[in-house]
Amino acid sequence: MADRIISTSFGIKLIYGSLFVCFLFFTAFVYTSQVPDTTSLPTRELALQGKHIWQKQNCGACHQFYGLGGYIGPDVTNVISAKGKGETYVRAILTHGTATMPNFNLTLKDIDALVAFLQEADKTGKSERHHFMADTYGQIHPKGNKPPQK
Repeated sequence: MADRIISTSFGIKLIYGSLFVCFLFFTAFVYTSQVPDTTSLPTRELALQGKHIWQKQNCGACHQFYGLGGYIGPDVTNVISAKGKGETYVRAILTHGTATMPNFNLTLKDIDALVAFLQEADKTGKSERHHFMADTYGQIHPKGNKPPQK
């Protein structure tokens, strides 16, 4: 009986109408729900300024996050928590440059913002290769997570 109702034009209109009503309710929910305010946190604001400096100076042309970006400089996803590195190391590099990284003559405020940005990035996870594995299709997965079967 249900298949006869669905196959009629009334049934099809009923299905589409129901989907449209659900879409309207969902859209209203999305646009009226409260979003947590995270902009009031001073470290996040400073990190956001650091992100803008990262983009303005085009740091991604040489450096990477999670292996994505340029290949002249190192991956800086976890440079803050890396053994033998840290905030002091990052500040020294940003202040004076290296043989391959020029001195951009950044202000102390810019350096503070970039360090805050790198600290926030460091909290997002680990980027070393031993945390990941490639499956037979060349897709990368975190170790411990079994790749989906095809």
